[in-house]
Amino acid sequence: MTDTALGVVAGGGTLPAAVLQAAEAQGRRTFTIAINGECDPATVAGRAHAWLDIAAVGGVIENLRQNDCGEVVMAGRIGRPDFARLRPDWQGIKLLPRVIRAAGQGDDALLKTLVAYFEEQGFRVIGADQVAAGLLASAGVLGRVRPGDADKADIARAIAAARELGRLDVGQAAVVRDGQVLDVEAADGTDALLARCAGLNGAGRGGVLVKLVKPGQERRVDLPTIGVRTINNVHAARLAGVAVEAGSALILDRAGVVAAADAAGLFLFGFDGAEFPA
Repeated sequence: MTDTALGVVAGGGTLPAAVLQAAEAQGRRTFTIAINGECDPATVAGRAHAWLDIAAVGGVIENLRQNDCGEVVMAGRIGRPDFARLRPDWQGIKLLPRVIRAAGQGDDALLKTLVAYFEEQGFRVIGADQVAAGLLASAGVLGRVRPGDADKADIARAIAAARELGRLDVGQAAVVRDGQVLDVEAADGTDALLARCAGLNGAGRGGVLVKLVKPGQERRVDLPTIGVRTINNVHAARLAGVAVEAGSALILDRAGVVAAADAAGLFLFGFDGAEFPA
């Protein structure tokens, strides 16, 4: 185990807290960069941290160095910045042209640029799953409800749609019912996708949400993630279940997610490449 601290650049959601808890359970020192307007204050309560704007690049690097961080994890949701409103510090000003160019190429290009910048500054960037491996989805049926043959046909169709979407660096998720693509994820995320599908889905319950990594994605950041809220939104959209890529998707609060899926009568399924090859 490294003697240096783990730096966590924390956006929104519960993933940053899960990473910090896993690191602390391993006896690692941590320091958190809490992004203003994104990070939940409860995530850093009682923990060493600094609150910084997303454009305070020099401040982020300085705080990580001062707190002896050798490895860095970027965890949690961070909305696309409004470049016209940003007030970057000097390091941010120097990085901004690279960020703007990358943003025009898609989210994955933007994330790769940020990873490269941290590495240029001497940090080792690692994935959330490298700290909290227990978050990774396992293969097979994860709750009491099993997907039927029709569900598996929808899963296969949704996987194909999500892979094509990922090749365009647009999103990671698709919803399919009866072989028809109801909608795909856009920049507004999975919750918005499910809200749209609630108005598109037919009578009764049917269809599946699939989430998987984009082809060629930088896997150390932005792995597909589901939580209890995802299950609640799937239920509200009258879908039959959720399928995620085993070993390449994160399940936050696994026990809570499985319990919520079981209570709602939804299947929760981890698929692998052997059953659904690319």
